Amino acid sequence: MTRRRSGLAAAAAAVATLVLAACAPVTAGADGPPTPSGETIALLLPESKTARYEGVDRPTFEEVVARRCPTCRVLYANADQDAARQQEQAESVLTQGAGVLVLDAVDVTAAASIVEAARERGVTVIGYDRFIASAPLDYYVSFDSRRVGQLQGEALVRALAESGELADRDDPPGVLLVGGAPTDANSAALEAGVRGAFEGTDIRVLAEYGTPDWSPDKAQEWVAGQLTQYAGRVDAVYAANDGTAGGAISAMKAAGLDPVPPVTGQDAELAAIQRIVSGDQYMTVYKAITEQARTAAELAVRVLHGEQPATTATVEGVPALLLTPTAVTVENLSRVVVDGGLYTIEEICVQPYTRACSEAGLVGEVAR
Repeated sequence: MTRRRSGLAAAAAAVATLVLAACAPVTAGADGPPTPSGETIALLLPESKTARYEGVDRPTFEEVVARRCPTCRVLYANADQDAARQQEQAESVLTQGAGVLVLDAVDVTAAASIVEAARERGVTVIGYDRFIASAPLDYYVSFDSRRVGQLQGEALVRALAESGELADRDDPPGVLLVGGAPTDANSAALEAGVRGAFEGTDIRVLAEYGTPDWSPDKAQEWVAGQLTQYAGRVDAVYAANDGTAGGAISAMKAAGLDPVPPVTGQDAELAAIQRIVSGDQYMTVYKAITEQARTAAELAVRVLHGEQPATTATVEGVPALLLTPTAVTVENLSRVVVDGGLYTIEEICVQPYTRACSEAGLVGEVAR
């Protein structure tokens, strides 16, 4: 995994508000030596189907805690999209003496009991990535999901306008909405942003779907069925993230659509970046996940040490640090993705993408 960097000023500013005095780096983690009471931070992540959690969020979080607090230990667990398992994991880390719990909930409704149990023990709870409205969080670290959806919707409006579809008043364009998991509060915010971007246009939403577990396979199955039902009428697909985008694109290719209609995404996964280069995916949304994990880790350490860090926003009364997302298309991919240090040319432009990289102007000459 390439070391991630971010050139986003807002992300850097959010992290800057939490910077601690530098400490000598040490190895930290659940396998480390016992630590003094109150020097334990728990990180609970929701699933591993989305590449970011194990590839970026966890290692970045653990690295920052190790650097900022050499005496701290991180208790980590991934629930693999099982709310009951996450409940058990929460009980375990609380029993082991976690002083701060950083929680990315599988099910934001079910997670209320986790938050309440932690608060009863005097443990600070930092909501991470997914907001938990049904329980009193102490802090929240994430991106503005409505803004992410707005960027995705605006991209589809632009793509349909460029193709001339929006100019046809007799047959306005039809769009499928492949949303995120219904158990993820971000899914509703994303959809609100998308629908807001569609306001004032003639775009018709043909059908919509809340993808269970954010599963690419389930997204593919659903889109395949809609392509049969709305044969010849699907002009674009809103996909909430890159995983569901991959599923939607596979369904359209299997149905013989060539080229595929514009498809959105989110997370800037390497596979999605390559699909953008090849023309199969129209856009993705880059969220500086490294900065998000770093921000949460900095916040957790400061809270553990009794500080009251400044925040940049408030979400439903909860002090929050919200980072700014960036839309990525083939036009700005080189600047945002390559110059920003997300991926290298060598990582992106492997076979079978070398010709597409050259044609997209990503590199001057690539071996074909």
